[in-house]
Amino acid sequence: MLVTTTENIAGHRVLEMKGHVFGVVVRSRGLAGNIMAALRSLIGGEITEYTSLLEEARRHALDRMVKNAQRMGANAVVMMRFDSSEIGQTMSEIVAYGTAVVIEKT
Repeated sequence: MLVTTTENIAGHRVLEMKGHVFGVVVRSRGLAGNIMAALRSLIGGEITEYTSLLEEARRHALDRMVKNAQRMGANAVVMMRFDSSEIGQTMSEIVAYGTAVVIEKT
């Protein structure tokens, strides 16, 4: 599965658009992570507990998007984007989305 943030893929042409595709992940920060992050925020710098959480969530959202595109019969996703938001004080939502397409080499 080819996933790109661009509309066109060099050396390929789009044969068919399957439609909008997405993958959603909601992650909660655990108590220990929140405590460590709060302590780190007092001194400044990167909060590695949150960085790791969001990196993992993005990978899972991307994997889910790819699986959804495969179910639709696509072999590529174009115009892929990420979006994120907070739910309450302790949860993060990550969405990977794009357009599922069928491509062929030119």
